[in-house]
Amino acid sequence: MDKKRKPYQLVSREWKSEDTIVKLKHGHIGSGHFSVIAGPCAIENEDQIFTICEFLSKLNIKLLRGGAYKPRTSPYSFQGLKKEGLMLMRQAADKYNMDVVTEVMDTNLVDEVAQYADVLQVGTRNMQNYQLLRALSKINKPVLLKRGMSSTLEEWLLAAEYILSGGNDQVILCERGIRTFETATRNTLDLSIVPLVKSLSHLPIIVDPSQGTGIRELIAPMSLAAMAAGADGLMLEVHNHPEEALSDGAQSLYFDQFKDLIYRLQEAGTFFGKTLDFNTEKILI
Repeated sequence: MDKKRKPYQLVSREWKSEDTIVKLKHGHIGSGHFSVIAGPCAIENEDQIFTICEFLSKLNIKLLRGGAYKPRTSPYSFQGLKKEGLMLMRQAADKYNMDVVTEVMDTNLVDEVAQYADVLQVGTRNMQNYQLLRALSKINKPVLLKRGMSSTLEEWLLAAEYILSGGNDQVILCERGIRTFETATRNTLDLSIVPLVKSLSHLPIIVDPSQGTGIRELIAPMSLAAMAAGADGLMLEVHNHPEEALSDGAQSLYFDQFKDLIYRLQEAGTFFGKTLDFNTEKILI
């Protein structure tokens, strides 16, 4: 790309050469750190989220994901517990010393979600919701910006530019797969975008292989590939009973699968020189 013709500025390496590090209460994302954000696709009830949080805390995972407001293709699918879900996430995260990452779907919900979350997520359907991006540019909390399912790299970085241009420079990019002609997987996980983003932008980038593939058995190899590609972390779905999950059970890891993946990431992290935000030497299970 011609530097002079780049439509984005604040997210570019020409504007800021050093990597942005997003600092949270219990961890960091970016610049050599490798973080894992994990949890269920959706908060379903108190027992579910506390059981999952307890398990994750024993693996020293510091970032909890989960949907309270769920954007679903079908109006008849489970839409989330809404504010009750936010409250349950916050209670579970506080008990187990974790940070909360959850999606905000509408400008009217920004204040409510920000009250309970440490990181506000913009989902793939809202990547180009510019009113929402402007609202998030005014808050003093990090924003995790997922790539639109049919968006180009330039469109994605311009969406991030909206947030930075409003004053919020704590943005985390998340590659979650794009829609292509391929139907064997839920999406086509574009790992080539990771080193390309790294060359063009100072913002940290993580990968979501759960959404990216939609197939439980593919998550581990794609997670390791994401680390090899230079990602700053992963966003993974894990559930205590995936076969009973109200949302995306087929792409949620069982506890044993997740634990095995964490050990493999530790081994790979040593090879790739990553500083892991989860300390597997102190694993309690």
